[in-house]
Amino acid sequence: MADEIKYEYKIVRTVRGTDGLVISKMQKDGWELADQAQGTLRSTLSFRRPKKPQPWLLIGAAAAVLVILAIVIGVASALSGGGEKKDESDKSTTAASKKPSATPTPTAAESAATEVITPQNSPEFAALLQADYCDDANLDFATRHKGETVAFNGSIVNMAPHGDDDTRYDFLLGPGDKGPNTTVGPAFKYEDVNVFDLKLTGKKIPVAVDAGDKFRFVAEVRDFNADSCLFFLDPVSTEVR
Repeated sequence: MADEIKYEYKIVRTVRGTDGLVISKMQKDGWELADQAQGTLRSTLSFRRPKKPQPWLLIGAAAAVLVILAIVIGVASALSGGGEKKDESDKSTTAASKKPSATPTPTAAESAATEVITPQNSPEFAALLQADYCDDANLDFATRHKGETVAFNGSIVNMAPHGDDDTRYDFLLGPGDKGPNTTVGPAFKYEDVNVFDLKLTGKKIPVAVDAGDKFRFVAEVRDFNADSCLFFLDPVSTEVR
């Protein structure tokens, strides 16, 4: 049995309706769907792929190189540290001497312009809204801007109850106005929220919301799950369009 193929396994849990997207993404990375169990709201997908032999000799050589580099970098850092600390001290002193006695309070408009990322003030965010939902740009953006606030015109792609509480939901959001037919941009997700958490605003606030409804979403960036290709956000406000 020396030639028996050895596999590594991975289990991914998804919101129903996104199974095809996740399976496609995993297959691109070399995974094979081994089993699929569908629940009322969620699906459990089991994947496997052949294990690659570990090139131990190469790993050992690489580790040795890293140790040597670490030593060289440490010595260089120690030699240059004194000069850098002096420069930083001089800069701090100069900055302190130029600092005004009182910091002016920014206006609401100035705060919004500097704190909220929109397609209009961020070419990076504008490009993200046109990218594939599994593109590496999603992970890059989420990593760099975690905790920051974004705003965009979008619509509800899907809305499903979260757990056994029929007042809390998982919302799948997409940029643009196509609702369930959205095909471009990140798969933004609000997880385990109720309608009040959306903080609805606007001239005509609806009693209920559903897939296809269009809003101006303002949300805080949380993180991006590379396995499910879901981009998690927390709602800040939701303006009816």
